[in-house]
Amino acid sequence: MQVRRCANLIIEPREDLAFDLDSLAAGGDGLRTRLSLLALAPHLQQEIEVSPGELAALAAIPCTAWSTLALLEPEHGASLLRGLIDKGLLISDAASGVAVRERDDQLRAANWRSLSAAQHYFSRWHGVRSGEDSQRTGYLTLRELIGKLGDPPPPTQQRSAPEAQIALPRPEPGEFDALLRRRATCRNFDSAAPLSHVHFAHMLQRVFGAHGTLAVDGDEAHAVIKRGSPSGGGLHPTEAYLLVQRVEGLASGLYHYRPLEHALEPLQALDAAAAADLALRSVAAQAWFANAPVLVVLVSRFARSFWKYRNHAKAYRVVTLDVGHLSQTLYLSATDLGLGAFITAAINEGEIEHAFALDPLVESAMAVCGFGVRGQVCETPEFDPGHVVWHADGTLIGS
Repeated sequence: MQVRRCANLIIEPREDLAFDLDSLAAGGDGLRTRLSLLALAPHLQQEIEVSPGELAALAAIPCTAWSTLALLEPEHGASLLRGLIDKGLLISDAASGVAVRERDDQLRAANWRSLSAAQHYFSRWHGVRSGEDSQRTGYLTLRELIGKLGDPPPPTQQRSAPEAQIALPRPEPGEFDALLRRRATCRNFDSAAPLSHVHFAHMLQRVFGAHGTLAVDGDEAHAVIKRGSPSGGGLHPTEAYLLVQRVEGLASGLYHYRPLEHALEPLQALDAAAAADLALRSVAAQAWFANAPVLVVLVSRFARSFWKYRNHAKAYRVVTLDVGHLSQTLYLSATDLGLGAFITAAINEGEIEHAFALDPLVESAMAVCGFGVRGQVCETPEFDPGHVVWHADGTLIGS
């Protein structure tokens, strides 16, 4: 049998504190520290505890070349090595190990940097209900946060004395400045108002559509696209997967947007109750977002970006920036059309990926955006200090 270490692996030493009665009786602090070594292997998507001996074996066995198991056994022990194979940290060429080997091969093919892969795959959620948790524990408003956590760091950093500052002229505000002032995160969507089909299509074309293409050497298979947002290397690895709840002329359900054709691919029809349930679970029970007529899951195709930035220290950062660029374009586009918009990274990636049949080792949910018609009354607080969206009494300006 041939074996090799898995491609991406980070070892985290972690300390846990436990009550120790013997320590307390002896005049100590009553605490006992337990140190554990946790293997973070993204292809397994779970933490695996390892012993110092197992760690030594993993450090000695290459991940880039196959080694003969029988030749490793005298040094590390047959039982220890078999245990690492069973845990999925050592990859074998045996038929029994094909499933783990295929998952490891997927990560290898995507050219992940190990630190980035561990950060991404071990920060994903499943079944979290952060919206309800925030309300229950009193962490929803800034005033509540200050009461619980104390004063935050100052809003800006000051690096010199005030008298040394150089004042800059304030430009005369124009239409775009007014648009920026109206741009705000919407937490109050009109649950009775469907989004018009025209506005729906306009939003998708503006934010995710291909505004131009360039076929390299005349080959359409190698075409790159231009969007209304910048993208690292011009690669645009972010796909738009849609959960539609209330759009005129469109059945509720799951869709995938095709930017070149400006078309939707229907994936699964859902009735209103099922769509609402999935929306709430997707955004971790943040009910003020789940009510949006359209939720857009921003899904990263890592191989699209890592094809150029292979095992690159900045590759994952570029992918996350891509999502941020698109969300700002979505906000501005929605604001221009008189719609509300939001983005949240507090999402249950596991449930979203299951619903859309996404393999997270290939493409994964990074954030959820949404847009639609605002409600007439500000029932959930929004940040609008200049009162350009809401009147002081909480009613919508311009309604």
